[in-house]
Amino acid sequence: MLGQNVFFTRYLIRYFSDGLSIYGFANIPNDEGPHPVIIALHGYIDPALYYTLDYTTHYADALANAGYIVLHPNLRGYAPSDDGDNLFRVGMAIDVLNLIGIVKTQSGGDDPLRTAIPERIGLWGHSMGGGISTRVLTISDSVQAAVLYGSMSGDEQKNYEAIRVWSGNARGLAELEVPTDALARISAMYFFNHITSAVSIHHGTADTLVPLDWSVQTCEQLQALGKNVECIYYENMPHTFYGAGDEEFIQNTIRFFNQYLFAP
Repeated sequence: MLGQNVFFTRYLIRYFSDGLSIYGFANIPNDEGPHPVIIALHGYIDPALYYTLDYTTHYADALANAGYIVLHPNLRGYAPSDDGDNLFRVGMAIDVLNLIGIVKTQSGGDDPLRTAIPERIGLWGHSMGGGISTRVLTISDSVQAAVLYGSMSGDEQKNYEAIRVWSGNARGLAELEVPTDALARISAMYFFNHITSAVSIHHGTADTLVPLDWSVQTCEQLQALGKNVECIYYENMPHTFYGAGDEEFIQNTIRFFNQYLFAP
């Protein structure tokens, strides 16, 4: 156990994903439930600086206070999780898909997922985590609602070009070797038609890291396909929100998840 308050208890967790040990934490409400489950995915942090209770703990705690089981994996490459193949962050998407499978098979069993509702699973992803969430949504129909927060693009060419700039050409080099015509088989935006989840997109207009246009494009593409999507843009908010904008985002997030995960 990592900690406890009146609303939930936090546990260190470990699960196996394609032969890798993946660590993270779980916020489990203290009441008997039942509880919908949200898998929360952090953005890119230098793995050398990462620790399990990272900046997204703030959001995971808010969701647990609202009555959700929140699972926050470190994902592969983030200690103490193992590292593994991860071109275009596909390995991380696999880690999420395997965690969804665990929720569906272990709910109703032993702690910590005893009170989980396997038919009520949500995704929450910031930046890199939003991009991973988007890929998962095109593959799995087990997610009922997803929040994309300052998310990366559904176009992997845009992503790796930006990653090279952000990292000073230290990351994303292997992805440059992938033929351009293969990107149509890799980029999530070419498979948005497969998305069955309700989607809520959030982005700050003052984001100088991930372009606002990326979220606008994803929003427009989903709308054109007739998907269930809402798009909210926050004036003067940077890549990671703060103050009143952050509080508004949290309230919008809880409202959205309550509508699709708690509603009958």
